[in-house]
Amino acid sequence: MTIPHDGGSRSGPRAPRLDPADRAQLAESPVSLRRIGTLFAPYRWQIAAVVALIVASSTISLANPFLIRAVIDHAIPEQDVPLLIWAVAGMLAITLAASVLGVAQTWISTTVGQRIMHGLRTRVFAHLQRQSLGFFTRTRGGEIQSRLTNDIGGMQTVVTSTATSIAANATTVVGTAIAMAVLSWRLSLLTLLVLPPAIWLTRRVALTRREITARRQRVLADLQTQIEESLSISGVQLGKTLGAGPAMAARFADTSERLTDLEVRAQLSGRWRMATMNIVFAAIPALLYLAAGLPATSGGMTIGTLVAFTGLQAALFRPLMSLLDVGVSVTSSLALFSRIFEYLDLPVDIDDPRHPVPMPRARVRGDLTFEAVGFRYEGADRNALDDITIDVPAGSSLALVGETGSGKTTLASLVARLHDPTAGVVRIDGVDLRDVTLTQLSELVGVVSQETYLLHTTIRENLRRARPDATDTEIEDAARAAQVHDLIAALPDGYDTVVGARGHRFSGGEKQRIAIARTLLRDPRILVLDEATSALDNETEAAVQRALDVVSAGRTTIAVAHRLSTIRDADQIVVLDHGRVAERGTHEELRALGSRYAALLARAGTGRDTGAPAEEGAVTERGAADVAPRVQARRRAPGREEAGDRVAVEV
Repeated sequence: MTIPHDGGSRSGPRAPRLDPADRAQLAESPVSLRRIGTLFAPYRWQIAAVVALIVASSTISLANPFLIRAVIDHAIPEQDVPLLIWAVAGMLAITLAASVLGVAQTWISTTVGQRIMHGLRTRVFAHLQRQSLGFFTRTRGGEIQSRLTNDIGGMQTVVTSTATSIAANATTVVGTAIAMAVLSWRLSLLTLLVLPPAIWLTRRVALTRREITARRQRVLADLQTQIEESLSISGVQLGKTLGAGPAMAARFADTSERLTDLEVRAQLSGRWRMATMNIVFAAIPALLYLAAGLPATSGGMTIGTLVAFTGLQAALFRPLMSLLDVGVSVTSSLALFSRIFEYLDLPVDIDDPRHPVPMPRARVRGDLTFEAVGFRYEGADRNALDDITIDVPAGSSLALVGETGSGKTTLASLVARLHDPTAGVVRIDGVDLRDVTLTQLSELVGVVSQETYLLHTTIRENLRRARPDATDTEIEDAARAAQVHDLIAALPDGYDTVVGARGHRFSGGEKQRIAIARTLLRDPRILVLDEATSALDNETEAAVQRALDVVSAGRTTIAVAHRLSTIRDADQIVVLDHGRVAERGTHEELRALGSRYAALLARAGTGRDTGAPAEEGAVTERGAADVAPRVQARRRAPGREEAGDRVAVEV
């Protein structure tokens, strides 16, 4: 927006200063006026009506001073009652007409502005939803929110107020200047001599206040950011665990102190501005009265002409000041359009195909194939995945294991088209995923990740996000399958319980099972489990795993796993190493092979976190001392090897 630099004002007149950020934005992303015009093109007749109403209102209002002159110079001195009545009635009629025209102009311009803003807002929102995860990874969430709210909100002011204000002010200045010249050319010349220093003085005060206001807005933004960061659930939790509460309070107090000082300075500056305006408004009429009273400059001027001229001159000052700021307003407006168009012009990396292949869920078996798949993140110096070829028959399960950073999550994300492979192809029932619409793909592929995101609304509405048309019975059936119905039913408000910010009212396992129920409502043919239980304790993991076993039945399942209990029964296990397939086979085959998978199992047994399946390493720290001897005893006992593998669930 148009805000000046920090710092005090310097002596000497100056034009309104442009925000350097606006200049930089326009230099980086120039805006075509033709493109802006296309936004207004559908409303050309409404805009023409607004301009006509502005011109009519301003023109009608200029008749008032002439009626005043007639009343003072003729109607009252000559006791001309009919003229007095007509003049007064004319004044009232002009005021009424101008008011009605003003209301109509405001209604039309606001409606047009709101429709344009609505169209832009929804276009930007929809376009951003189509962006890949990479965009949101490299872009701050606050930046996205700012463009959707602050920038479009600023444009709303431009469209509904600034444009009409420029038209109204220009019409008023031109019409008033003509009327003043008609009334008295001598006083008009005097006004031309007096106005420049008066404008300079008021603008000096206005610029000083603008600087203070800009600094106050920045400090206020800092204050709001501190409130958001420190008093959110996560912020309070972080402050308590780090003992940072006193430091946060001190920082907040310092920012509040700066804001207090700027508020006082802004108020004083405002009073100085008001005092300056009062001086100007008093000085100019006084000089006009002086000129009208001196024989050398009066030119036989009547009292009515003087009063009418003074009224016109007072009406000239404010619109003239506004027109002087047009350059700043236009530049800031163009910068706002540039920022919005910049987002609208972002390329969509993952989009619907031009000629999609229909894949109704009822006819999809769920065969999944990775064919020579490769993937590299933007800016990375090596591939995250390289030449991955895997066949996952319909209804079977695939487990992905490996060191942290081996590419497990990246490979799983390709199934839901969170990314597209940079080489090779991923197919469902022989169809390239890039030939399927994103809507149909979301019906075929369900994802349960480690980080469960719940909206700050009721459990029922959180579940309905998966299927807005789901009945209450279907919601409860999904919750039963996810092993969470009894928990929800026991709550005072049941399914109408508000989950709280990011679901903080529930434990990790409870949130995870709600997320599973949400996924189950969509009844996907393929299920992707991305470390869905890695952050849970053993007892909670066992409950969530039971829910996952129910959900996975009969579906093609891809599991990115940390724990042995989630993968040991998988139809095939693939060990990834630096984005390549290092080993593949069943649990027993890979363990018997005695290579990477066996090494990961052994390392997990030491309790080190490798991102691989854990046996004893999955045990909580509290029970590790008790479990270790039992695990060793089970391993030594004949026929107990399998039970030892399941210790993570049994403990």
